[in-house]
Amino acid sequence: YDAVMKLLQHLVTITKHRHAVMKLCRKAGIGWQGLGHDLSKYGITELSTGAKYYTGDRSPNAAERDEKGYSEAWLHHKGRNKHHFEYWYDYSEDEKKYLPVPMPMKYLLESFCDRIAASKIYLKDRYSDAYPLEYFLVKGDAELMHAQSAGKMRSWLELLAVKGEEEAFSIIRKEYMDYKKTINKQLQTKRSEKRR
Repeated sequence: YDAVMKLLQHLVTITKHRHAVMKLCRKAGIGWQGLGHDLSKYGITELSTGAKYYTGDRSPNAAERDEKGYSEAWLHHKGRNKHHFEYWYDYSEDEKKYLPVPMPMKYLLESFCDRIAASKIYLKDRYSDAYPLEYFLVKGDAELMHAQSAGKMRSWLELLAVKGEEEAFSIIRKEYMDYKKTINKQLQTKRSEKRR
């Protein structure tokens, strides 16, 4: 009975989180992308860990990591979900090691939404718009990300902490839409040059 209850509670938590991310993705201008957020959590590898280690106040992956020294669910998750900076590591021939590469803007933006939603779900009424930035700084993610991606993430999180959710998303959505227009113009220019 306890295992079934943990599974159900975990399903409720991850579904609430997904819905919170989808709502934030719509605000950010990436609504369609938000629909696919974290679907791997419903697969057996991640779901079984979630059910076994569910507590409601922390990630089951952290509890699995405490017990085993690694989290099989996390290794599975980060390899399938491009909104995690850990997905964006590749081998550098120059350095002869794996290094972070810049995250495409749309996945970085989804990651921003994910951080806010996770904070809201786990902290509940203790959440503040400053918390996602505090967690980012304390956890040290910036040192593990590509400098360009880390700088952009930090600037968005600072904007959230200072301006609040509504104003921050209004600014960030405009920035993303301007970015998309620039990229589209560059692609059109390249296509027209190829035709010549």
